[in-house]
Amino acid sequence: MSTASALSDFERVADAETIAPGELRAVSIADGTKLCVGNANGLWFVAPDACPHAAFPLSSGTLLDDGTLQCGWHGARFDCRSGAIVEGPAADPLVCWTVRVATDGVWVRRP
Repeated sequence: MSTASALSDFERVADAETIAPGELRAVSIADGTKLCVGNANGLWFVAPDACPHAAFPLSSGTLLDDGTLQCGWHGARFDCRSGAIVEGPAADPLVCWTVRVATDGVWVRRP
């Protein structure tokens, strides 16, 4: 099965080699939806680029060594694997999108 057919429900958002471990990147998909793509030392995640607490861009936050994403505004922390809240003040978890990394890029599918 080719990469293209295996990823037919996915949209390409970035070149994997341009997002280093520990880095966050803001991207937009074709319909204008803004996403935060992160590489937590090889654990890739994608979520809306707005903190569920107060809509601050998560791509302006910090990706911590333990695999959590910390919002740069009020310090809410989320588990990158599940979107679960690790530390408030957020009351709602992140909605994580399905992500696949292939030789031709980082691909996402809506939840």
